[in-house]
Amino acid sequence: MRNPWDQRLGIWYIAQDRPEQPAIVESPTGEVLTFGELAGRAHQLVHALRARGVGDGDVVAYALPNGVDIIVWQLATSEAGMRSLALNPALTSEEMWEIAQHAAAKAVVIHADYQDRAAMLGEQPNLVVRVMVDGSAPGFVDQDDLIADHPTTPPEGRAAGSLITYSSGTTGKPKGVWREQIPADPWALADLMKSFGHAFRFLPFEGTHLVTAGLSHGGCFGFAQGALNVGQSLAIHKRFDAEEALRAIERHRVTTAYMVPTQFVRLLHLPDEVRARHDTSSLQVVVHSAAPCPLETKRQMMEWWGPVIWETYGGMEGAATIAKPERWLEKPGTVGRAVRGVSVLILDDGGEPLPAGEIGQVYIRSDGPDWVYKDDPNLTDSVRRGDAFTIGDVGYLDDDGFLFICDRAKDMIIRGGVNIYPAEVEGTLSSHPAVRDVAVIGVPDAEWGEQVKAIVEVEPTVEASDALADELMAHCRAHLASFKCPRSVDFRAELPRTEAGKLYKRLLRDEYWEAAGRRV
Repeated sequence: MRNPWDQRLGIWYIAQDRPEQPAIVESPTGEVLTFGELAGRAHQLVHALRARGVGDGDVVAYALPNGVDIIVWQLATSEAGMRSLALNPALTSEEMWEIAQHAAAKAVVIHADYQDRAAMLGEQPNLVVRVMVDGSAPGFVDQDDLIADHPTTPPEGRAAGSLITYSSGTTGKPKGVWREQIPADPWALADLMKSFGHAFRFLPFEGTHLVTAGLSHGGCFGFAQGALNVGQSLAIHKRFDAEEALRAIERHRVTTAYMVPTQFVRLLHLPDEVRARHDTSSLQVVVHSAAPCPLETKRQMMEWWGPVIWETYGGMEGAATIAKPERWLEKPGTVGRAVRGVSVLILDDGGEPLPAGEIGQVYIRSDGPDWVYKDDPNLTDSVRRGDAFTIGDVGYLDDDGFLFICDRAKDMIIRGGVNIYPAEVEGTLSSHPAVRDVAVIGVPDAEWGEQVKAIVEVEPTVEASDALADELMAHCRAHLASFKCPRSVDFRAELPRTEAGKLYKRLLRDEYWEAAGRRV
């Protein structure tokens, strides 16, 4: 029997060899496309952009919601040697403008849903193309007019593009990761990317990939692209709705998905009768990343969906580890072992390696393309030790080389000289049925330096009260050492999170420290 990985794959070859293969089977607008149609749309955009003076190495920035368009724009840049920059639609117009200016964008694309940000975003000094999708704005060309009269045939002079990724700004000003571009044929490169699908068991031409997180986030888009490159179709949702996700899994017999831990929590909080109503037996691989996943949350997801929950650890700067479900069940809490071409190091404050079991700064050494923080050599140097870099986490390796992350170094609370890792406390609180979301931070304390505070978003059917706060603190004392437990609980209607599931802890910390007349 032929090995399915021996065949020619990658979206471009699939579009050529199997043009009628379904590529998008569900989207927010109701539009569905075959691989041939999807690739044709991307080719058409390449012709249109080149005709207006956008070419190799130029930056194309876009603020687009989940749907067909964001897929098409990224694919177009990836085969035309351009650098694509996905702007998080949750950003303000000022934040979008700052990032696009910093990246020196030459083309900008914005959806009518974000038309209020068009005027400022369109003022970039380097722009030669301004595009509006599903709407109109002064100075912007309609997307349909942009591509009119341009062919859907493959462009000549194909060249591999690259992604520019900016941090979400959860710990400070956004920073841009700028990678060197690989001189390669994008069609051959897409075929080589089947190794990504192989690593995560995304089987060729088998099933559908569910997209419920934001495609402007690199993790969500990366796995959607990985699915397309092995011939899986996409079912794209505009935003996450727990029960609708279950309906889609059953409706499309979804085999793979990418989610973030907050989505797992929302799913687990559905009533038992709702969860039991939907068949999820088609699921083979559900990958999560971007934020810590509480132990109990992951255990419950495994009990419900079976051993299909995978985890990957890394950042904008590069991937580091994979935790397969069977390994996680053997070593609960691990984020896995280093992937091929990567090594993980645990270093002390002086840069010396630490032995297994000792907590230190996590550093990554990778064979991948080199990168820098754009226009910030000091910041780039600050995260490097030799040829290794850190994304700011602390953790340890066990005797078998499996990595365990304790927390972000900047999030660590130091109470009376003792380190407390908020992720552990958040995991305990999230297991309480009244808690919908939670952030744990350190706040000023005259005696101890810092004290542990929990900020909680309760379930819609639960009333926040002093009695509930006492109950939550007692819940922590029953599961954690007393010095780790919150000394106070505040309630919020909603916690600030990115669409990738990361908490904007910086905003919360700033609020409490400024109120105390202290600077973080």
